[in-house]
Amino acid sequence: MKIKLNIIAYGMVAMMMTGCSDSFLDVESITEGNSETFYKTESDAYRALIGCYAGWRETTSTGSIPIVMSSMMQSDECFAGAGVGDATNYNVVDQFDLSQAPSYTNLWENDWKAYYAAIFRCNTLIEKGDNIQWTSAAKKGTYLGEAHALRALCYFDMVRMFENIPLIEKATQANVPQADPDAVYDLIFRDLKFAIENIPADAYPKANAASNDGHVTKYGAEGILARAYLFYKGRFGKEPAGCTKQDALDACLDIIGSGEFGLVENFKNLWPAASSGPITVGSEESYSYEDWLASSTFAGQGNKEFIISMKCNDTQDYNGNNDGNRWIVNIGLRGIQAIDCSPYGYGWGICTVNPELVKAYGVGDQRKAASVIDVVGEGIEQKEGFEDCIADQRQYTGYYVKKYTPMATTDCTPLPFAWGVTVGDAMTEQWQDVIILRYADVLLMAAELGAPNAQQYFNMVRERAYREDNGSINSNYSEVTVSEDAIMKERRLEFAFEGIRYYDLLRQGIDKAANTIACSAQVKDGGVAATVNIIADNIKAKKGLCQIPNNQITRSNYVLKQNEGWK
Repeated sequence: MKIKLNIIAYGMVAMMMTGCSDSFLDVESITEGNSETFYKTESDAYRALIGCYAGWRETTSTGSIPIVMSSMMQSDECFAGAGVGDATNYNVVDQFDLSQAPSYTNLWENDWKAYYAAIFRCNTLIEKGDNIQWTSAAKKGTYLGEAHALRALCYFDMVRMFENIPLIEKATQANVPQADPDAVYDLIFRDLKFAIENIPADAYPKANAASNDGHVTKYGAEGILARAYLFYKGRFGKEPAGCTKQDALDACLDIIGSGEFGLVENFKNLWPAASSGPITVGSEESYSYEDWLASSTFAGQGNKEFIISMKCNDTQDYNGNNDGNRWIVNIGLRGIQAIDCSPYGYGWGICTVNPELVKAYGVGDQRKAASVIDVVGEGIEQKEGFEDCIADQRQYTGYYVKKYTPMATTDCTPLPFAWGVTVGDAMTEQWQDVIILRYADVLLMAAELGAPNAQQYFNMVRERAYREDNGSINSNYSEVTVSEDAIMKERRLEFAFEGIRYYDLLRQGIDKAANTIACSAQVKDGGVAATVNIIADNIKAKKGLCQIPNNQITRSNYVLKQNEGWK
């Protein structure tokens, strides 16, 4: 049953709806309250927590340039793409060059607003925590721990994207100036440690993922703590005040030692499109998500490798119900509405894949085919009518992102509609969860942090990459001695298009990042040869940071200052 939950907190409405399967997001009634009558009972606290999760999810579902999508373009993974007649706003992101589209001075405004709305909700629940009649200390620690973890996740995204941001720890409408980044990281580490110390290890067992998937657990907080430590240490060249290297390593080892998680045996089974063949549905047949799941090899949402997932649903619409993966339609193949490319569905052709990434995969590495749609190799370019798609595609490379792509049946019906979902349209109803943290990342972070079993953890990830469907490791696999350079190369291939590569580059230093990303690449614009020029000095001038939305600067009466290079 799909039921909407409205939570009013200081006039801010949090909306949450159920997903493709039953989960902790399900509720039984519509409840409305305000700051005077709400936050009294444990049930109130739970509903407020759902509002915090809803706010966090809106950083993906509000239709701007979420961190995963923007980082694909900012890194060496993808070019801007889009249509030949479209505005060139994404070129600004890809090339760090406002002259590509000078009027686009608010590219990340929806993201900025969504993050602070989510932070507001978390702040409110945290502030009201002591006023609530809790049934147990464990329940109080769990709910408030999750609120602290969600606030940390929001601030960690924002400080990586913009670096110079207001730090707001209490619900307020005040005009707050930007804080020193160290102060933001201090809060991030404090919040994560609060979550680690207060969310019981058995609060959300992985065995019960069918009902609790999507909660940030103690282990999720530990994984983000390690990620935040590594990013801060690399980005700023010093130890953060709130976390030591040993803290980060211990966090990873606790996750590994928990026995809760493991690697899904075949890499492709982590991703819906990669694990699915063409989808044929008879005209008289009923068809559901469960039917598709049974026909694919997809390991499922909430599988043993996913430690933190941002839950997305097929019920988003244009009436304020923001609960879908709104950006995934941007990534799909452009113009294929009437071409059978199943299991792939149509989209806007944004984030065309850089061929240099495709070349980086070794022979026999199964991750290449699971991560990238090869238009030539998969026979798509030869399909009748596809030449018209290329004629409308900017920065065509022959490759698109497979990990996150819309899906459709062989008669070109978008998958949510094939399931009978008709709330919105293919622009809004995309259901694939955004994966924030995988067990593979924990293994590689533990190796990077100097774990005693570093070589073993590194090998586990590499061996899986060369594993065939029958479980054997193919003959192209060879062991590589673990080192910082080897780990970074492996992370590039393992986590392509997951919002990780760009920040892995930045933590190696702005010069290394800019020089790696810079290129003069041959593409096709409307079928005609063209060149994408990404200049290292443009990235360096902006220190790799995103543009603070100009509207936020003017509304603050210039209390906020623009990041260097974007003025």
